[in-house]
Amino acid sequence: MDDELAVTGIECFGHHGVFAHEREQGQRFVIDLVIGFDTAPAAASDDLHDTVDYGSLVLAVKDAVERDPVDLVETLAERVTGVCLTVPRVEWARVTVHKPDAPIPATFHDVALTICRTREDRRD
Repeated sequence: MDDELAVTGIECFGHHGVFAHEREQGQRFVIDLVIGFDTAPAAASDDLHDTVDYGSLVLAVKDAVERDPVDLVETLAERVTGVCLTVPRVEWARVTVHKPDAPIPATFHDVALTICRTREDRRD
């Protein structure tokens, strides 16, 4: 069984959405990551090279969210899991994309989509 590392509340600004005003004005997206990998090598060596550099991963995720607009949060979540699974030690990633400012004509707190993908899912 893999261990888990979580980074929550990664704030990003993107121009995703199906409506023109979402693409033009942009809005806030918040990303939660949970990744699975074996932490035993890093615990034994106490060396950053034996673990996942979550600082670099967060920057890569933020870049992925803030570039190339897409219509759907499903597409964005898939992109972010893809970024996570490019890290060699990561075996699976669970990603939640929050869209707290979604254009819904009602009072609500958040729109959130969570997906989980494994390294096996990424093999063609």
